[in-house]
Amino acid sequence: MPWWGWITIGAILLGSELLLIDAQFYLVFLGVAALAVGLGVLAGVGEPVWMQWLAFGILSLIFMVGFRARLYQKMRGEVPGYSGDVDGRTLTMADALAPNAEARVDFRGTSWRVRNAGTEPINPGDLAVIERTEGLLLHVRRAD
Repeated sequence: MPWWGWITIGAILLGSELLLIDAQFYLVFLGVAALAVGLGVLAGVGEPVWMQWLAFGILSLIFMVGFRARLYQKMRGEVPGYSGDVDGRTLTMADALAPNAEARVDFRGTSWRVRNAGTEPINPGDLAVIERTEGLLLHVRRAD
């Protein structure tokens, strides 16, 4: 395949991801791999077509496995490990928590502020149900 074919394919893949559809950055890295192969062919590397396709496949895998998750999280502003859907889940309280009092707990790999929204105290070791979230504050009540 000529170098301009790879550059065209790379541009189409990049444009599709950035302008038309959200494929979670998979097309971006396929496009970058196609551009890299096109530049390699332009520089005179990878003359047999099978070598170009092999390089495209290897570069695509390296880019996706090595960079996609981190770059996607940075671009989307997501917090790793937090899906935003914690209502109704339970957590184990390490310390006692009186009604309407606040404390810190470890949940999903990080430290959260919790407030006892129930009328009963929560004792250490008790399960607490998350009723709702308010920013980074979890409103909990003792699980029955």
